[in-house]
Amino acid sequence: MNTTHPVRVSVHGGHSGEFCHHATDSLADVVGAYVEQGYGWVGITEHMPPIRDDQRYPDEVAAGDSAGQLQARFDRYVGECRRLRDEYRDRIEILIAFEIETYPGSEPFIRELQKRHEFDYFVGSLHHVDDVGIDVTPEDYSRAVKAQGGVQNLYIRYFDLQYDMIESLCPAVVGHFDLIRIFDPDYRASLALPAVRERAFRNLKLVRELDLILDVNLRGFDRAASEQYPTRDLLGEAIRLGVRVVPGDDSHGVSSVGRNWDEGVRLLRELGADCRWTKPVQR
Repeated sequence: MNTTHPVRVSVHGGHSGEFCHHATDSLADVVGAYVEQGYGWVGITEHMPPIRDDQRYPDEVAAGDSAGQLQARFDRYVGECRRLRDEYRDRIEILIAFEIETYPGSEPFIRELQKRHEFDYFVGSLHHVDDVGIDVTPEDYSRAVKAQGGVQNLYIRYFDLQYDMIESLCPAVVGHFDLIRIFDPDYRASLALPAVRERAFRNLKLVRELDLILDVNLRGFDRAASEQYPTRDLLGEAIRLGVRVVPGDDSHGVSSVGRNWDEGVRLLRELGADCRWTKPVQR
């Protein structure tokens, strides 16, 4: 592989308005954008549906979709992925995957989805801490902080739950590793707290021990702090440990396909990554 101009890939992306309320455009248009930009392969990783109505996201509630309807939509998503994979077989390799939600009761459902649809892999992500969403609104984030008794406790709980998820489910890709900082303006100080830093480094070691892929989530550049997930410090530690790192644009529509690619690759080179991407395989 030519590491001077590494092949464009995304290990975490492909959300579309067709199958996700907080995304835009059809999945066909999103895949077409990857083809136009010359991607070698892409993992399409739509969110898994909720198990029950009380686990729906606010936009799903606002749309009036029940958990059953969202599960049926997810089945259609898999069918469309397969159709597009066949249509573009000679132009791009499409990996059919999904992004998990981690909350009480989700693990058996994740295993059921994986078995039923025979996905190429799934992305292990946390969007909730003890059933409280952390990445939708600052107000929800504040509720999560209050529920845990402070920011430090929230970070600690997040990384402990993440460790349990990685250990029990062994996802081929660990998504947006430090998403817990999304609405924390002082996240660098929070991540530097000894109890937090110790857990974050512990989790990276587990990712390495299990030989999983770390999603270098380029969508983080669009956030207020303008820094990818994980932070430069954590990403540097991951590379030092020998963790396999692969970019994910976390696209949520045509406009975000490939966004921040150059910036992400430049950072990875600075940190010593060889940019020889590994395709995920779910064990």
